[in-house]
Amino acid sequence: MTIKTYQIAHLSILLGIFFLHTVANANPKISDQPITPFKLATFEANNSSKIGIAIQGKLLDLSAANRYVSKKFNLSDISIPDDMLSLIEQYHNLSHRLYQIANHFSEENYFSKNKHPFVFNPKNVSFKAPIKYPYNLLAAAANYKSHADEMSSPDQGRPSVLGIDIDNEGPHMFAKSPRSTIIDPGEPYYIADGVNIDWEAELAIIIGQPAYKVTLENAHDHVFGYSIIYDVSIRGGKNLEPLNKMIPGVNWFRGKSSDRAAPFGPYIVPKEFIKADDLRITTKVNGVTKQDGNSKDMIYNENYLIRFVTSVMTLYPGDIIATGTPDGVGAARKPPEFLKPGDLVEISIEGIGTLVTPMKSTE
Repeated sequence: MTIKTYQIAHLSILLGIFFLHTVANANPKISDQPITPFKLATFEANNSSKIGIAIQGKLLDLSAANRYVSKKFNLSDISIPDDMLSLIEQYHNLSHRLYQIANHFSEENYFSKNKHPFVFNPKNVSFKAPIKYPYNLLAAAANYKSHADEMSSPDQGRPSVLGIDIDNEGPHMFAKSPRSTIIDPGEPYYIADGVNIDWEAELAIIIGQPAYKVTLENAHDHVFGYSIIYDVSIRGGKNLEPLNKMIPGVNWFRGKSSDRAAPFGPYIVPKEFIKADDLRITTKVNGVTKQDGNSKDMIYNENYLIRFVTSVMTLYPGDIIATGTPDGVGAARKPPEFLKPGDLVEISIEGIGTLVTPMKSTE
C-alpha cells in the first residue's frame, strides 16, 4: 500500500467515524420501555385544566412535555388527550410515548439543571379528581377480614367473615353515583346536623379496557391502575328519617350515596409500576392514626372482585372499583367515634399518595 493510498483510507475511516457521531448526536435515542415509574393526575394551573405526569417530585403538563420531547428527539407526532378518561381509553397506543417522556425527565437532578414552563411543584397546583366522571363507581362491602370482624353482626344484616367460600360465593357490592359523589382532593364533605359520618380508606381499581365475564386468570389484563377513594359513610343519626321494616338489613343507598361521598385522587398509578396486593393503607383524623391496614388482607382480591362484577355487568375504561376498607372505622370503636365539622381526614396508600378531605358544616 502506498503512502497516498494509506492516507486516503485513514481519512475515509475518520470521515466515517465523524459521520456516525454526527448522526448519533442529531438523532439521540430515548427508550420507550416502562423503565421510569410515574403517576398521573388531573390538575389546574394557570387557569386551565391539565393532565399531569408526576416524575421525581415534579408534576409536568403531559401535553406540553409531549411536544417538547417530540421535538427534541424528532419523534413521530402523537396527540395526547386533554382528559384522563380519554387517555385511559387510548393508553394502549400512547403508553410508549409516556414511557419516553418519563425516561427523559428521569435524569438525576434534571429539574435543578433545567427549567421548563410546563413543570410544576405539586404544592402549587389545584388537584382535581383524576376522572370526571367514570361511567361506574362500585364498591365492595366488608372486604377486609379485620373490618368484617369489627363490624360483624349478622342479626342486624351485617355480613360475617365466618365460613365465606370465595370461590363459590360472591362479595357484597354496592354502587355510588359518580356524578353525585365524586369530588376533588381537598374539597370538603358537608356534615348535616345530627348525622354520623365515618371514615373509610379504600384502594381504588381503575379499569383500563372493557370487561365482561372475565376469568380470574385474565382479570388483571383489564386493569389500568390504582388510586385512592374515601368511601364516606353515614352510620345513622338522630335526624335521619326512619325507614320501614319491610326489608331488614343495612340500607346501603342512604349509608353510601350522599352527595360528595367519594373524594377521589390525587394520583392514578399505572399497574406496571405498582403491586397492589401488598400496600399499606392508613387513615388519620386531625393527625391521629385511626386505620392502619394492608391490601393483602382483602377477602376478595382484585381478580375475584372483577370476575364477580363482570359476571353481572360490563365495566368500561375509567370505571372504578373501591375494594373495601381495613379495620379501625369510627363506628366500631367503643364508644363510637364520628367526624365533626372542622375535622381533617387524610388517607394514604403506599406508592400512590395522600387524599385529604376536610369536614365542614352544611350551615
